[in-house]
Amino acid sequence: MATNRMAHLVGSVPLPDSETVFRTVSRVLGSSVRRIPDGETGDRSRWIWFQRAMLGNHPDMEVDTEIEPFQVVQWDGKVVRETQWMKFKDGADPSKTTFHTGYRDAAVESYQVFARLQDEKVIGANVRFQVSMPTPMATTYMYISPNARAAYLPAYERALADAISGIMDAIPHDRLAIQWDVCQEVLVFEDYKPFAGRPSDYKQQIYDELARVGALVPEDVELGYHLCYGSPADEHLIMPKDMGILVEIANGLASQLTRRLDFLHLPVPKDRTDAGYFEPLRSLNVSAESEVMLGLIHFDDAEGDAARIATASQFLASFGVATECGWGRTDPARTTGLLESHARAAGAL
Repeated sequence: MATNRMAHLVGSVPLPDSETVFRTVSRVLGSSVRRIPDGETGDRSRWIWFQRAMLGNHPDMEVDTEIEPFQVVQWDGKVVRETQWMKFKDGADPSKTTFHTGYRDAAVESYQVFARLQDEKVIGANVRFQVSMPTPMATTYMYISPNARAAYLPAYERALADAISGIMDAIPHDRLAIQWDVCQEVLVFEDYKPFAGRPSDYKQQIYDELARVGALVPEDVELGYHLCYGSPADEHLIMPKDMGILVEIANGLASQLTRRLDFLHLPVPKDRTDAGYFEPLRSLNVSAESEVMLGLIHFDDAEGDAARIATASQFLASFGVATECGWGRTDPARTTGLLESHARAAGAL
């Protein structure tokens, strides 16, 4: 394997706290990693589920009892969970509603640990602190009634913009990277049936949204996007036919971004070592300066990792390595093995 591949961590790591994450990742990956997330520990370990709790306690929101609950259905038909949709209460004014997401406070708290460890030379001097953020459509499609989505989307986007602004004010830009987690948009492209419909102009809406949130990030802060097929039970909600939709979204996003795209993450299922899955990468149209991270590392599958890397190399001259998604729902005992798999694929072991 190449000795100059970089490793990328999507976000969640099932360790007790951010300091343990920073120390463990730095020890195993060393110079093979350019950005380290805080592991999304505690309330954030299930990605955006803590936002559902926030919405459930919000004075402007209530359960929509006039619509059947949302069933999260996995690729194999298994119902992972059932959740009641939320809507605005009668009399609430969505244009004035504010949501306290908690993302700013979590980032600032974790950065204080990151900065101390970097000053102590535990973390490399050129490594950036990565903050992984959900897009506005994430909570919209997972928790909000189809009847309330149009009113909710701009309100929640304002809340995320406020969080980003607070992060920018509190953390030095030259030590920061922002990654937008793009999952629900991928599922909308795949026409995921439990979402109960999509607008006719969904593609343009998604490109516009991704460009808008990208524009919130100043040029001196690194910007990336993680495209995802969901993993609420540590498995995809949809198994992709190939990378076609991922490439289409990436190209649409890149064409509308008004600033530099620093990195892009694309997932690869475990059983896809075939050329057919990777073929759409021939059409990927992002800047040569944009790092492409392929999520082709899988637990305890060194032979498969090598096969996926070999096939991907036929279609992409340069790329980094990652897993398909975060590890928040993964058995914590797998953490060291996963990190060592990244290091091996990056040529550090």
